Amino acid sequence: MKTKALGSLLVGTAIACAAGWASAQTVYRIVGPDGRVTFSDRAPTSDTPSQSVSTGVVTEPAGTRLNDLPLEVKQAATKYPMTLYSSKDCGACDTARRYLLTRGVPFSEKTVTSNEEIQALRRLNPEGSIPFATLGGQHLAGFNENDWSAYLDAAGYPAQSKLPSSYRPAPAQPMIPKVIAPAAAPSAQPAEPGSAPASGNPGVEPDRVTPNNPTGIVF
Repeated sequence: MKTKALGSLLVGTAIACAAGWASAQTVYRIVGPDGRVTFSDRAPTSDTPSQSVSTGVVTEPAGTRLNDLPLEVKQAATKYPMTLYSSKDCGACDTARRYLLTRGVPFSEKTVTSNEEIQALRRLNPEGSIPFATLGGQHLAGFNENDWSAYLDAAGYPAQSKLPSSYRPAPAQPMIPKVIAPAAAPSAQPAEPGSAPASGNPGVEPDRVTPNNPTGIVF
């Protein structure tokens, strides 16, 4: 497909996808009553436990706020946020990442490593191949510099980097955030046999606490 036609395709589809882009870029991790995990682009019902996984929402790079970027870049990144999906030991992923950094495209990166993340990726890209990227409502499977360049041009990203020298991309995050359970509170240590009962008042001297005066109060 020629570049001009490809750009027209993006502009035409972008209007149709603009209103529903957020919902199209969300994959829901649904845990059934039997413990079986499935993924869907439809929100679960109120009686179905689930974990919503964001898969295409633009995030501000660490140390660089989106509002601090040049106007042309900020407008493009707001309307058509870029998300790169990658994995370890992926040469094509490294090439795609370098291209985005060289071109000056702010992007968020999601890593796909676990079986659950692979299943979630297939909801967006049935082939499950990487690198994979979302540009607004567009899906870019595999990396082809000419194709990616045409889509970025049509989305309004500058042809040359206009990012400030202080710009730093956000660190890559797992596609499915890991949930860490809060640490349990330490249990109270039992009192040693023969010790005086606690008065509940740390300011009371221990020798004032007796069985007849457990609070240690002196009038």
